[in-house]
Amino acid sequence: MKVTWKLPDGGEITADVDDGLNMMEAAVANNVPNVIGECGGNLSCATCHVYVEAAWAGKTGTADDFEDAMLDAAEAPRQDNSRLSCQITARGDLDGLVLIVPEV
Repeated sequence: MKVTWKLPDGGEITADVDDGLNMMEAAVANNVPNVIGECGGNLSCATCHVYVEAAWAGKTGTADDFEDAMLDAAEAPRQDNSRLSCQITARGDLDGLVLIVPEV
């Protein structure tokens, strides 16, 4: 599936992502700036915070209580479409997903 990360400087990175890989792992593998994933996807940091483009918010779901609490620790301002990218897993119905990388 294809995923596009919109960067704070106006640039974009688009990559093919294998089903089952989470978006934090995909971002790190594709050198997406500001998506670090310090905890390795263990849901114990907020260094993979992204904004889900509005058209995709319904398909990616909402944060559970634990993710919601972790989002409070994100460096960038939290928005209604904030997610930790480690909690979004690549699957066929997300082909074309667009994630916005916040400026930190």
